[in-house]
Amino acid sequence: MDNHSDQTNNLNYGIIGNCRSAALVSVKGSVDWCCLPDFNSPSVFASLLDSEKGGRLAFEVEDLADIQQKYFAYTNILRTRFLTKNGVFEVYDFMPRYIQDTAYQAPPEIIRYIHCVEGAPKFRIIYDPRMGYAQFTTKSEITNDYIKSYTTEGRYESVYLYSSFHLEQILQSELIELTKDGFLLLSYNQKLIEITLNRIRLEYERTKVYWMNWVDRTIHYTYATDEIIRSALTLKLLTYQKSGAILAAVTTSLPETIGGERNWDYRFCWIRDASMIVSILMNLGHYQSVHRFLDFILDIIPYKDEKIQIMYGINGEKILEERELDWLSGYEGSKPVRIGNAAYLQKQNDIYGVLLDVIFQYFRFFRNTLSNSEDLWTVVRTVARSVELNWRKPDKGIWEYRNSKRHFVFSKVLSWTAIDRAVKIAELFGKNSMAERWKAIREDIRKDIFKKGWNSKLQAFTQYYGSSNMDAANLLMQSYGFLDAKDPHYISTVYRTRMELLKDGLMYRYKDHDDFGEPKTSFTVCTFWLIKSLYLIGEVDDAKNLFERVLQYSNHLGLFSEGIDFTTKRLLGNFPQGYSHLALIDTAITLSGKQIEDNDRLFAILRRSYS
Repeated sequence: MDNHSDQTNNLNYGIIGNCRSAALVSVKGSVDWCCLPDFNSPSVFASLLDSEKGGRLAFEVEDLADIQQKYFAYTNILRTRFLTKNGVFEVYDFMPRYIQDTAYQAPPEIIRYIHCVEGAPKFRIIYDPRMGYAQFTTKSEITNDYIKSYTTEGRYESVYLYSSFHLEQILQSELIELTKDGFLLLSYNQKLIEITLNRIRLEYERTKVYWMNWVDRTIHYTYATDEIIRSALTLKLLTYQKSGAILAAVTTSLPETIGGERNWDYRFCWIRDASMIVSILMNLGHYQSVHRFLDFILDIIPYKDEKIQIMYGINGEKILEERELDWLSGYEGSKPVRIGNAAYLQKQNDIYGVLLDVIFQYFRFFRNTLSNSEDLWTVVRTVARSVELNWRKPDKGIWEYRNSKRHFVFSKVLSWTAIDRAVKIAELFGKNSMAERWKAIREDIRKDIFKKGWNSKLQAFTQYYGSSNMDAANLLMQSYGFLDAKDPHYISTVYRTRMELLKDGLMYRYKDHDDFGEPKTSFTVCTFWLIKSLYLIGEVDDAKNLFERVLQYSNHLGLFSEGIDFTTKRLLGNFPQGYSHLALIDTAITLSGKQIEDNDRLFAILRRSYS
C-alpha cells in the first residue's frame, strides 16, 4: 500500500456496492459497515460505529506478515492480499451488479471470493452480524446449506450466509487451512439456486465486466486521470438504481470532529448535492444517471403547488424523522449516533438554482427527443414561481444552520441562478413572454445581491447581508455564471476568501460560530472550490500545487470523506462523500484546461447514448 495508509486512525476503508446498497471494508479486510437490503436499511454490520457491539465480518489470520489492498483497475471490486508465513491468499470483495436480459441485476448481497495464491495460509472467519443497528441480540444457526442469522427481539430481520467452508467452522471461528479457492456469500434473501464456487466466479466476472464497460463509456481526461476515474466510480456507487435518487454518503454519524456532536445521517438524497453529482456524471458521458434522477424529481414533485423539500429519502420519503441510537458508542466514542435527519424540515433557497441548472443542461442536450419535456417544463415553472415568492426571505443556507435564518448571499446567488436557467429554458422552447418576465426578476435579484451582499470595506461578497464573515460557497459565483472569472468583484472575493478561510492548505466552509460553536474541521469540497477559483483567476501554479497537495490527503484507495483535520490530516465526517468527489472531478477537469460545457465529444457521446 502507498503512504496514504500510514495515517493513524484514518478512514482507511474501501467501498463496495451495486447501486442498491454498499459496504465498507477496512484495510484489514473487515466488513465494518453494511446495511441490507438497501442503503437506508438498518445495519447488519456496524462496528464502524461501535467496535464492541456493532458486528463485523472479518478474517483473523495466523502468522500474518503483511496486508495489501487496492481496487482492480477500472472497477469497484476490492482486492485485499494477506501475506503469511504459511502462504498467500486474496479476498475479492464486491456486490454483484451486471446487466442480464436488458435488466440490471443488483441483489442485496456481499460476495467475498477467497483466492489461494500460494501455500496453505490459515485463518479464522469472524462472522458476527448484529442486525437492526445492534439494538437486540442476533442469533445465528446452521440450517440446511447456510447459516441463518436473525433478530430475537424488536423488528424482525434476517440474513443468510452461504460458503464453501464448513459452516460449523465459520460459526465457531475455528482455524481454517486454505488450500484451494473458496467463498462467503452474505445475502438478505434466501437463495433459490445452488451456490457453488463456479457460480461465485461467474458473478465476479460479470460484475468486473460491468464496471470496466462503465468506465470505458466515461469521458477521459489526461490530467489526474486515475483520480477522476476512481471518483466517478465512487459517485456511481452513491446512485440508487430503484428510484434514481443519489445519496450524499453511505454512512451515518461519522463525526466532523472526534468527540463532537456534528454527527448526521447522510443516507438521503439532498436535491442540491444530487443535482451537482448528476451534473458531473452527465458531463462525464453518463446520461442514464441523469435520466433516472430527473424521473426521481418528477416522482417527488407531482403537483404544481407541491412544496419542494431540500432532501428526501431514497425512495421519495418526505418524513425523515431524526432519532438517536443511544446504545451505540459512536465512531471513536463520538456520540450521538443518529438515524434520520431533521434537516428535511429546513428551508434552503439555494436548492432551486442547482436543480434548474441540471434541467437546463438536460434540455440543452436533448430538447428535441425528450418524452417527459412537458412534465419537466411544469417543474421549471413551479420552481420559478417558488423562487419569485421566496427569494427575498431568509433561509437556513447551504450549510444548514439549525437555529437561525439569514439572508445568505449564496442562497440569493442560487435564486438568481434558478431564474437565469428558467429564462434560458423558456428561450429554448420559444416561450419568450415568460422569459421576459423572468428576466426582470433575475435583474432584481442581481441588484439586491450587489447592494446588500457586497462588503466594500473587505472588497468581497460575504456570508450574509451585513456580514463581515466569508463563506466558501461564494466561490461558486463564477461556476453558476453570476460573475465572470475576470470580474474584479469575483477576483477580490476569491483572494479575501483564501485569506480568511485557508489554513495549512485546507479550507473552512466558514469560521463564524454556528449552533455548535466554531467549526474545527476543514471541508474538502471547499478546498476544491478554492483550487478551481484560483485557476480561473489566473493563479495556475498555486492552484495545481494545492491540488496535488490535497490529493495526498485521501485514504490509501484515493477516497475522501466530508472533511480533513487541519493538523493531523486524518479524514473526518461521512464517507465516502459525494460532494468531495464531484468537486475533485470538476476541479481536475478545469485544471486540465478543458471546459466541460464546450466539450464537443461530450455532446456526441450523450446523443449517441440516448439514441
